[in-house]
Amino acid sequence: MGRVPWRRVVVRDAAERHLVVRLSMVVAGLTLNGVAITMLIRAELGLGPWDVLHQGLAARTGLGFGLVVILVGVAALLPWWPLRERPGVGTVLNVFVAGIVIDRLLTVTGPATQWWSRGALMTGGVALFALGQGMYLAPRLGAGPREGLMTGINRRFGISIRLARFQIEVAILALGIALGGSAGLGTIVFTLAIGPLVQAGMRLCGYRDRTAPEAAGA
Repeated sequence: MGRVPWRRVVVRDAAERHLVVRLSMVVAGLTLNGVAITMLIRAELGLGPWDVLHQGLAARTGLGFGLVVILVGVAALLPWWPLRERPGVGTVLNVFVAGIVIDRLLTVTGPATQWWSRGALMTGGVALFALGQGMYLAPRLGAGPREGLMTGINRRFGISIRLARFQIEVAILALGIALGGSAGLGTIVFTLAIGPLVQAGMRLCGYRDRTAPEAAGA
């Protein structure tokens, strides 16, 4: 038997790895997402659209930010049934892991005070969030509640993923700002950069588009 090139072993499709490895990737990715969101909160330069909503709801209700992340995740699952989306183990982990990490980190960290540290936290937070999303999505163990809304709308109504995401996040951002969430430079950077960065993170973590000729064995 010929030897399998090491690169093929390391960069193979994440969905083909052992289940324990895939679950570990999901948990690690969601943990990184929690760290990244905490970094963006502490930078105080604006959050991503969903986190603007989470922050606004936390301010209005007095609940912890992480708990609000969990509750919004549960609420976002409600439209899945009419949209014919199916949750997976990754979906369940998505609801809880990041929120728990955020609440823990917020208790032991404080806001950045220098302009350079705020900029570093913002930039690093966006990059780390993208890597975490790549690690979480690559194993194909279920979309998160928020991502499932976009894919469900795409399949149910024929609206492109990009347009569905844009429409949802504009509505979420507007609601979050109305509730007192923090939008600013970080929101703009996050919104513009997160798509390409997540795509790069997914490829880095071994994700392959199964609709591509290579994935189909062409």
